[in-house]
Amino acid sequence: MQWKNDLTQILGIDYPVIQGPMLAVTTPEMVAAISNKGGLGSLPVGGLSPQQTAVLIRKTKTLTNKPFAVNLFAHNIPAIDKQQVEDMQQFLEKVCNQNKIPFEKQSSESLRFYSYNGQVQILLDENIPVVSFTFGVLNDEAIKIFKEKGVVLIGTATCVKEAVVLDEKGIDVITAQGAEAGGHRGTFLKDEPLPMIGLMSLIPQLLSHLDKPVIAAGGINSGKSIKASFVLGAKGVQIGTAFIGSDESAAISSYKTAIQNASETDTVITRAFTGRWGRAIKNKFIEEVENSGMVIPDYPVQGGLVVPIRNFAQQHDAKDFIPLFAGQSLWRSEGQPAGEIFTQLIRQAEETENDQLHHSALPLKN
Repeated sequence: MQWKNDLTQILGIDYPVIQGPMLAVTTPEMVAAISNKGGLGSLPVGGLSPQQTAVLIRKTKTLTNKPFAVNLFAHNIPAIDKQQVEDMQQFLEKVCNQNKIPFEKQSSESLRFYSYNGQVQILLDENIPVVSFTFGVLNDEAIKIFKEKGVVLIGTATCVKEAVVLDEKGIDVITAQGAEAGGHRGTFLKDEPLPMIGLMSLIPQLLSHLDKPVIAAGGINSGKSIKASFVLGAKGVQIGTAFIGSDESAAISSYKTAIQNASETDTVITRAFTGRWGRAIKNKFIEEVENSGMVIPDYPVQGGLVVPIRNFAQQHDAKDFIPLFAGQSLWRSEGQPAGEIFTQLIRQAEETENDQLHHSALPLKN
């Protein structure tokens, strides 16, 4: 199989396979494992402080000397609606009391959120070669600074309009995030319906408007789905859910087990945990919030309010109170090193290619 293409050349990698950045799941060890195998590891730092960002980058550098990407959240931080915050906290307190989870109310003033603007200089100082981003578009100043230093920029689009915006801003590579993808939707255009376009439809639609590499993301968990993405014109693939159960993953044990036992119909699109639409396996917390009829504060405010509950769930392996972000195509092999999962995917894609070549060489039957 011919792996080398425009994207591998731009990114300086051997295989056009990117490990999806998954905040609270992806670790420096996972990122390094993929980069060391010739793919592109992606370190998520969206919403983290500059200090946390620097620590994670430097840790990753101790584990690999290969290129890896750093992923930012490019959203604007909204004004806080104090009444929404108060109403939601009253509801969360009730849920916690019913489930014996400690809860302490936070004031609106105590909620603190970090912008990517405070991370840009860290990435420049650390000579990060690839910066990916989602939830929006980097501002013109950040784009200019990164471009001047030769940083490759990868933006996320869930529809043609978003891809055109990224293209007009001079973003080098576009990730096409299909509706099948796990985790947050990368949608960023306001006053538009939430794009829920399947990947197999989205790839050719974007390519009809773009003259730059497109990365396919969403529902890719096998050599066949990798090959299908390439046939449709993608230059690379991004895979996340397959790595949630890996040895290097920070996911709690019950999260990994949930991935093993879930079916393709068990995931839902929800704003319950963070205030931003995302695909996750349905659990008790999602049901409680969605059945309540509560107005959910926008991202990242809702996420900030839920942090104490998530921390408790993380410490007590309580899958019903943590977002089980996952795509529709699940990976059934828990307890494998991330590098081994990557190698399996590469091998499957090559076997798919060889099978197609074999069948095409067979004589036609009368």
